[in-house]
Amino acid sequence: MKNFDTRAYSISDFAEWNAAGRLVLDPNFQRRSVWSRQAKSYLIDTILRGKPMPKVLITQSLVDGKSVRTVVDGQQRLRAILEFLDNTFSVLRGHNEEFAGHVYDDLPDEVKKSFWQYEIGVDVLFETELSELLDTFARLNTYSVKLNETELLNATYLGGFKTTAHQIGHRFAAYWLDARVLTQPKVARMGEVELSADLLGALLDGVSAKKQIPSLYKKYDSEEYEPDVARAAKRFSAVMAFIGETYDPQDLALTNFNRVHLFYSLFVSLAHMLFQSPDLDVSEYRSLTPKEVRLVLDGISAEYDEYVRGDLRTGGESMDRFVEASRRATTDQDKRLLRSHFISQRFASFHP
Repeated sequence: MKNFDTRAYSISDFAEWNAAGRLVLDPNFQRRSVWSRQAKSYLIDTILRGKPMPKVLITQSLVDGKSVRTVVDGQQRLRAILEFLDNTFSVLRGHNEEFAGHVYDDLPDEVKKSFWQYEIGVDVLFETELSELLDTFARLNTYSVKLNETELLNATYLGGFKTTAHQIGHRFAAYWLDARVLTQPKVARMGEVELSADLLGALLDGVSAKKQIPSLYKKYDSEEYEPDVARAAKRFSAVMAFIGETYDPQDLALTNFNRVHLFYSLFVSLAHMLFQSPDLDVSEYRSLTPKEVRLVLDGISAEYDEYVRGDLRTGGESMDRFVEASRRATTDQDKRLLRSHFISQRFASFHP
């Protein structure tokens, strides 16, 4: 039988209870607040954008004739909200460019009003014994799926690189799905974020092995790198726009470049053509139109198929190495560089 009620309370309700000393944020069985500034800013951005957050669990009991609410799960979220109302930290640019550097008092009046009215879902337990609270808290932490590497990085880091990788991944997920670069099961486990982080890292630090993605999250978690990440994000969008002009997703799906490791090389080669970033050490390059790029890529894809079938007799050593680098250790740095350099050289040597 259900022994809790589900309700929604506004931020103003929690602030009122806290001011009156009727909100307990640190029960003995809860961990103390350990959230970083990035985590707090990310939560405030969630509220400012009107996005939902996970429910809070509280227990309500009468103490000296007054209702006292003890937070069983969600105390770090509520602490962050109350600290923001006290102007103890500001919103980071990597989370919200419009309100970057703003503390609560800096917000426009209409935004403040919306902030106070933001509702948080709450499950409420009444007059619950400590043993029951401990059992409930343990159950809340039991039913979870083991995180994969990308999901773990998402839970660990909250700086500009993480949020930008998410925004980019969500923006282009539909294209990658339609082009069959990614599958639905991959996207269900944040495959689009993994791909966007990998490509964003290439624009920031050059071509590296896929296993270096965690180091990118760590390096670019700091505020000082937010301008670099923002610049790379604009270039990322420009490259994807060029790819979109070159191939409808359904057309890309018919080429070998719908394979994620070859799409990586396609993206990096176009980024080099457009911005010379990352540096692929190509002595000369040409700025081609989307139509010309498609001719080059269709030619590579056709040659690849002929080579694999054994029909290609004039591919030469470079095609040998390209195919080999597309079959084994495909996410290693040297293989990625070889493939991207091969495509860039084809761009450079193209003549209409």
